[in-house]
Amino acid sequence: MIVSPLESLNIFNIVRLFVIATTAFFLNLIVTYFWTKVLFTRFKPGKAIERPDTPIFNALHRKKEGTPTMGGLPIWLTVSIIILGCWLMANIFDGIWDRINFLSRSQTLLPLGFLILAGLVGMADDMVGVLKRGGLKLGKRLLFFVGVAAIGAWWFYFKLDIRTIVVPFLGEYAIGWLYIPYFIFIMVATAFSMNETDGLDGLSGGVFLTIFGALTAIAFDQGRLDLAIFMSAIMGALIGFLWFNIYPAKFFMGDTGVMALGFTAGAVALLTNTELLLPIIAIIPLMESGSVIIQTISKKVRKKKIFPSTPIHHTFEAMGWPETQITMRFWMINAIGAVIGLILFLIDSKLPPFR
Repeated sequence: MIVSPLESLNIFNIVRLFVIATTAFFLNLIVTYFWTKVLFTRFKPGKAIERPDTPIFNALHRKKEGTPTMGGLPIWLTVSIIILGCWLMANIFDGIWDRINFLSRSQTLLPLGFLILAGLVGMADDMVGVLKRGGLKLGKRLLFFVGVAAIGAWWFYFKLDIRTIVVPFLGEYAIGWLYIPYFIFIMVATAFSMNETDGLDGLSGGVFLTIFGALTAIAFDQGRLDLAIFMSAIMGALIGFLWFNIYPAKFFMGDTGVMALGFTAGAVALLTNTELLLPIIAIIPLMESGSVIIQTISKKVRKKKIFPSTPIHHTFEAMGWPETQITMRFWMINAIGAVIGLILFLIDSKLPPFR
């Protein structure tokens, strides 16, 4: 159910949002504590760092060889436990639990499905990387991305009957069946971009935190309280993840984390009609994936590199910037982008279309 902005500011809704986020933070700390026991006993040494065609990357990250991956699993596991736990309590008990429950078909069911499904697919990729010392190739990974996105496209088009897109400051446009490939493109692009951001200690966690912060504020302003609370749980879990992931990191987020969060961010942006603002809100992931695409095209066409190493954060490493400095500056850049994207959304939502 979508409520008015005035109802969103009800003190109970605000308290519920912060209580769920705080619960997610502490639960993530507990889940991560036990999950790290598994990582360090069964899945160490983690993914291979050495790559035959990236000498600069190898030199910069040789010291990280042996760091476990799959550290992002507690993020989506924590959120799943909380939302399903609240739903279960609401079905067993009456009263307050009905108001706390935030699992709804129109707002959170699809993002939750993406969070779990993409997390499981990413975990499988991580395990392949651990067992075979190298994860899935780019082509196979993109195929997985398209397959997962196609499920969401079917749900949006046939179940939610969504066939329109909203262009900021210009209004709503009906695109019919073209919404299906449009949806798949947005989801794959978002997942791929966020996947390229997981490369330095604390980088992905901090960047994703600013992205979901902006999307939470947007959902809250639209009166999508269940969706806002769902993302507040993700934010709380991300802070818990950062507790262990800031330099020197105890583990990498891994594909199980970045795929889950990437697909979820794309789904939330599409649900809130802000997917065209996502390149601003997620400016760092856009820079990361853009550098990879430009580098790949240049190597294929011109037979030489443009950047010393990609994604772009590795270029700054090659220039001599300390890892922590890159991480903090990228956090700041994305925070600025998230605020600008939020401001553009608020202006657009209060003004009539220009056309």
